[in-house]
Amino acid sequence: MKKLIAVIFVFCCFSNAYSQSHLLPDVPEGAQAVSLFGKSLTMPAPSQKLLDNLAAAKAKYDVDPDNADNIIWYGRRVAYTGDFRRAILIFSEGIRKHPTDARMYRHRGHRYITIREFDRAIEDFEIAVSLIKGEQDKIEPDGAPNPAGIPVTSTHSNIYYHLGLAYYLKHDFENSLRVYKMGRDLNLNDDNTASTTHWIYMNLRRLGRDVEAKAALDYVDADMNIIEVHNYHKLDMFYKGEVPEEEVLNADPNIPAGASITYGVANWFLYNGDEERAYDLMEKFIKTNSWGSFGFIAAEVDLKMRK
Repeated sequence: MKKLIAVIFVFCCFSNAYSQSHLLPDVPEGAQAVSLFGKSLTMPAPSQKLLDNLAAAKAKYDVDPDNADNIIWYGRRVAYTGDFRRAILIFSEGIRKHPTDARMYRHRGHRYITIREFDRAIEDFEIAVSLIKGEQDKIEPDGAPNPAGIPVTSTHSNIYYHLGLAYYLKHDFENSLRVYKMGRDLNLNDDNTASTTHWIYMNLRRLGRDVEAKAALDYVDADMNIIEVHNYHKLDMFYKGEVPEEEVLNADPNIPAGASITYGVANWFLYNGDEERAYDLMEKFIKTNSWGSFGFIAAEVDLKMRK
C-alpha cells in the first residue's frame, strides 16, 4: 500500500504540470465528446433545478475547496448539467489534493467513460480498486435519488460496476466478467445482484459460455426486493424466459433505464444468431439523443467494431 501511495503521489505531481489538453481529448468547439464515428456530441441546456443544485454545491466548494466531499459534489453537479469535461477537471483537482481517495478516481473514471476515453477510465478504476483493498465499504449518496429515497450503491460497488463496464466497452469480456463477479460478491443488496448478474450474463454469452451464463441467472428471481434497477431485473427475467420479448422491446431508449434495456435486447439477439435484428436495433438506438447512457455507448462500440 505504501508503494502504491508513493506511485500515486509522483503521478499526481506530474499530472499537476499537465495542461488541460493532457487531461482531455480535443473536440470541436461546443462539443463534450466525439462519437466513435466522428460525430460531435453536445448536450442541451440544463434545467433550472440542475443549475440550482450546482450553485449550492459550488457555494460549499467555495467555502472549503480542499474538502473532499465538497470537491466530489461540485464535480458531480457539474456533470449532471452535461459539462462532463469540466467535471473531469474538477475530479482531477480532487486527485491532486486527495491522491489516496478512491472516490476521486471512481467519479473521474465514470466521466471518462461518458466521453469515450475508455483506457483512461480503466486506469482510474484500477487505481481505485487498489485503494479500497482492506477498506470498509460505504453507501454512496445519490445525486438523483430514486422514488424511495434509498441509496442502493456503495463506493466499492460503483468502482467494480464502472470498471467492469469500461472493460466491456473494450470488448475485454474476460476482465469485465472478473470485475462484475467481484461486484456481485459484495452481497450488497438485491439491486446490486440484479445489475451485476445482467452484465455477468452478457459477458458469458459473448464468450460463448452459455451453460455458465444460464447458471448465473440462478442468482436472480421474480421476488427480489428491487428498489431502483427495475430495468436490469426485467432483463434478467427476460433472459430466464419469464418476461416476454414484446415487453422489453417497448422500452424507451431516450431515457437511461430504457437505453439499458434496449441494448440488452439487441445484445441478446446478437449472441442468439439474429445479427440483422440486433444491429438494426442498435442503429435505431444510436439515432436517439441519449449518447451519455451506457447502453448507447455499448451499442456504438459494437457497431464500430462491426464495420
